[in-house]
Amino acid sequence: MTQTYTTTINAAALETLLDTNAPLRIFDCRARLGDPDQGAVLFAEGHIAGALRADLDTDLAAPPGDQGRHPLPAFAAWLTRVKQWGLQDHEQVVLYDDMGGQMAARGWWMFRWLGHEATAVLDGGLQQWQRPLESGAPRAPNPGDYQPKQSLTRLWQVQDVEHNLRQPSHQLVDARSAERFRGEQELIDPVAGHIPSAICLPCTDNLAPSGLFKTGEDLRQRFADLLDTHTVCYCGSGVTATHNILAMRLAGLAEPVLYADSWSGWITDSHRPIALSDT
Repeated sequence: MTQTYTTTINAAALETLLDTNAPLRIFDCRARLGDPDQGAVLFAEGHIAGALRADLDTDLAAPPGDQGRHPLPAFAAWLTRVKQWGLQDHEQVVLYDDMGGQMAARGWWMFRWLGHEATAVLDGGLQQWQRPLESGAPRAPNPGDYQPKQSLTRLWQVQDVEHNLRQPSHQLVDARSAERFRGEQELIDPVAGHIPSAICLPCTDNLAPSGLFKTGEDLRQRFADLLDTHTVCYCGSGVTATHNILAMRLAGLAEPVLYADSWSGWITDSHRPIALSDT
């Protein structure tokens, strides 16, 4: 029986799935913030054979607005897109990028949002892939009638975060760099700082120097202060926050909540409080 991968998968295991013609759906999630066309360029230049393209701005997000730079699409719209891709219940989903999983984790979270447990991020991304790449535009899959199941994720809206500031029940965890968290360097969003009471655990620290995820034991040590707390993850626009959620799952922690609007959504209302420095 084919093994099911629910967090990460290494390149050798993905090769085995391809060689054995296992039910498989691969998605290329490469993207560049500030250059929405670059993902398509990279895909056309070379991608894993048979992969479909999951575009950060048009597939994995709705247009920017009051909910930030990369708001989640409506659940029904996301389900429609997945049906267009022809996903089947029995298929293993594998997503990859070239940024240590920072973009692919968003897709991982969104397939889990639909209840599709057999979803994994390629550990180390395209840099780990040794086989020849395929070039050109993505193939057009046959549409399907995928039916969602019980969601495997947890989601907060801005009202939940505001309530948590008044009556704390969850620890907010910011996945951005420490410099952005402290408001010392902000080149993306118009307001610097972070949500009050949050702590900073940059998602880049989930990876070893090899570009692979750290071991589960190392990640458990990284998130040791969160072992006995309820956690809400956010970042700049709800993308790299999912990298921390994936890392916490690898560490054996319970599924954290995602505040998808994140910092770019929080600051769309000037009445919401902001914090600077580490306090």
